[in-house]
Amino acid sequence: MEKKKTVNLNLKQYGMVFALLAIYIIFFVLTGGTNATAMNMNNLIMQNSYVVILATGMLLCVLTGNVDLGVGSYVALCGAVAAKLVVEQNMSIPVAFLAAIVVGIAFGAFNGFFIAYLNIPPFVVTLAGMLIGRGLTYTLLENKTVGPLPDAYVKVGAGFFMTNKIPFGGGTLDIITIVAAVIASVLVIGAELKNIKTKKKYGFAMAPTWQTGLKVALTLVILWFFFFKIAAYNGIPIILILMAVIVGIYHFLTSKTVAGRQVYALGGNEKAARLSGIDTKKVYFWVYTNMGFLAAIAGIVLSARNASATPKAGDGFELDAIAACYIGGAAASGGVGTVVGAVIGAFVMGILNNGMFLIGLSTDLQKVVKGLVLLGAVTFDVLSSKKKN
Repeated sequence: MEKKKTVNLNLKQYGMVFALLAIYIIFFVLTGGTNATAMNMNNLIMQNSYVVILATGMLLCVLTGNVDLGVGSYVALCGAVAAKLVVEQNMSIPVAFLAAIVVGIAFGAFNGFFIAYLNIPPFVVTLAGMLIGRGLTYTLLENKTVGPLPDAYVKVGAGFFMTNKIPFGGGTLDIITIVAAVIASVLVIGAELKNIKTKKKYGFAMAPTWQTGLKVALTLVILWFFFFKIAAYNGIPIILILMAVIVGIYHFLTSKTVAGRQVYALGGNEKAARLSGIDTKKVYFWVYTNMGFLAAIAGIVLSARNASATPKAGDGFELDAIAACYIGGAAASGGVGTVVGAVIGAFVMGILNNGMFLIGLSTDLQKVVKGLVLLGAVTFDVLSSKKKN
């Protein structure tokens, strides 16, 4: 009889999930459960929407072994463009959004051209982009805040999907959110069953049944806790739907398409990728152009949530996005990382920020804690790689 091949779950892949839970539970104790209220869960989503969107694009840059230092400035500039057009030029909201996206893509293509075709180091190009973008934002806004923005605009970043509330336990629950939780649960279980079937078909090593069951059960517990909390508030935020669509598209792009595989190959070994026939210049160009596009989306979302555009919007966002990727398991040298990992990293940062704010920790100490978490994540990656080698 053929011996069944088994393999333990990847510690690096799932370690941050357990770290995320541990951090959340610690702050649950420290805040007396305040971080688990329905209102706070909703705030956690909305406050971290920009990080998730930016981290999704930043991951592609990190996979090439580089980063984009200018995304915070692009966020500010694109939000300013959309807000100015709506408030001062009375332009329709969809057209203003399209104009902001065009500006973001243009900045991304600007970076991509210098990096891909003139071989200027990405650090230098994106640092220049950061300064140029911030300067243009101050010039466009004339150092003033533009707002308030109309309700239809604000709804993108602070609105909710259609709700249908029913009485429950002295309060109400949004039935549409519960249906979404059921659908998500079916998808989680279906994806795991498909994964098991594929591994059996090709004779791949499989995790022990108890580990797989624990992983799925833990996923469903987190999923239902999350959906139950937002169902008890105002239902599904529109920004959550937007984030889910973006994460889903880029997860598919990186894991199932040729373009995604080329990014991994470029980050793993650029010379080998080029010799194998991959147009590395084209890969660099579209990766950085895409980063500009997602920065524009984040800029629109941020201005909508704030109901205004300000010159200092997006300040430091690039650091949050980069940290989210590294904390989520991306390798500093490139070629390793996943979209899901970047999202987990973004929420680790978000829960840290939220929890430290709730317990009244000073902003100075908050930066110290986030710096230590980032350093710890990268150190863990480096030491794990050395051990494997």
